[in-house]
Amino acid sequence: MTLIAALAALTPWMGRAEEVQVAVASNFTAPMRVIAEQFERDTGHKALLAFGSTGKLYAQIRNGAPFSVLLAADDDVPARLEDEGLAVAGSRFTYAIGTLVLWSAKEAFINDRPEVLREQSFRHLAVANPKTAPYGAAAMATLTKLGLSDSVRDTLVQGENITQTYQFVASGNAELGFVALSQVVDDGVIRQGSSWVVPAAYHPPIRQDAILLNKGQENPAARALLEYLQSTEAAKVINAYGYDR
Repeated sequence: MTLIAALAALTPWMGRAEEVQVAVASNFTAPMRVIAEQFERDTGHKALLAFGSTGKLYAQIRNGAPFSVLLAADDDVPARLEDEGLAVAGSRFTYAIGTLVLWSAKEAFINDRPEVLREQSFRHLAVANPKTAPYGAAAMATLTKLGLSDSVRDTLVQGENITQTYQFVASGNAELGFVALSQVVDDGVIRQGSSWVVPAAYHPPIRQDAILLNKGQENPAARALLEYLQSTEAAKVINAYGYDR
């Protein structure tokens, strides 16, 4: 194919490139940045990302925020938006299943077991707000499963979302905390500190659903992004950050 013919073939595709505003749960920050870069490279469309707790993103959507796609940290909020007529019926799907981890920036502090919680040789245990952040709700369910929700209550420090919770621990303001595995893993390996990966049976599944919001119905970039999230290329990134599909 000649250069002129190649450019002619590309021009219609490039002319259709659009932008999509995406509300993304905080725990999915790192993988979504990678996926957004690949999405733009592969499709020409650009994803404009806004991160926050799922509860706060839900409130913003209800108040008219200009998002076209929501990537939630649970499956409840997307279903609620669909029921309330704020999202496109039938567009919802699970893009990732999250993993909760008890993590400390200190080496050998946790030793791959939850006994550190019973020993309580710490002053602060960080959790995300369980009312707005599904990982926070999973953390509280884990403490209940361990029979420790009352005994550790006075040590809890609450992050507004899972990003702030991670920052509490990474900075040393909390000796340990419940965070998303995606925040501390690199190519399947926890990159620093010490940790205990919480068994899935200790809390309800963290099914993270995506949905097309009404504002994105006529936006080809929004539909393309949802399709891309289900691709092999996106799956590789999602799995590398410690999620299941």
